[in-house]
Amino acid sequence: MPQPQVFSHATAAGIHQLRLPAHLQKHLVLHVSSVAPMRAPRVVGVVGHQLTPGAVRVVIHSGLRVVDAIDTWCQLAAVLSVRELVVVGDGLVCRKEPVATMDLLRQRVHVWSRRRGYRRLELALALIRPGTDSATETELRLDLVEAGLPEPHVNVAIRAADGRFLALGDLVYPEYRVVTEYDGDHHRTADDQYFHDIDRHDDVMEAGWRSIRVNKSHRGDRRRLIVQKVRRALVERGWTP
Repeated sequence: MPQPQVFSHATAAGIHQLRLPAHLQKHLVLHVSSVAPMRAPRVVGVVGHQLTPGAVRVVIHSGLRVVDAIDTWCQLAAVLSVRELVVVGDGLVCRKEPVATMDLLRQRVHVWSRRRGYRRLELALALIRPGTDSATETELRLDLVEAGLPEPHVNVAIRAADGRFLALGDLVYPEYRVVTEYDGDHHRTADDQYFHDIDRHDDVMEAGWRSIRVNKSHRGDRRRLIVQKVRRALVERGWTP
């Protein structure tokens, strides 16, 4: 690959291991961008793009020249929905080893004005929350908000009356003492995690919290049942729709 060319768009997102939707994870062609005046590459199996000089930031990742993670997110605005951009954006400012801050995302979105997807980036930026742990956690948060429920806090420490730490709740309503937690496969297949979850769940319940657990089976109609369950719990704890 010539020096003025870099991996970009969905290929860059894969290299950075961003939280891509399934339809892009299965995208097998390579996206390669050339910096003008070099023309976009025309090679079988490659989607070529042309960039103006300085339009994006380029980094070396695992020995590859690639558009940096934040500008890659901006590039994806041309093909992703607002919701999908929120999932990817949450991953950029995640709880463990984030690669961006909210201020940095705002700066890059501002620079992206007048480019394709800018309006979707603006809408997504308003919905991104730092501190998440997974795409499924983000999707559940968005489902709750879209259903008209108050927005939960992300990854909040739950403590006993004496201040003792009990758990880190995924999606938390502190004022109503309601917590919704997403259990990934490792919560089921790893014995240590499974045993810890049982003890933690009991501790949270004893402290007066209503705990609602969600897993990958809660899709479609079952997802609506979860949303209704959270709604009932909030109403029972004093929330007025």
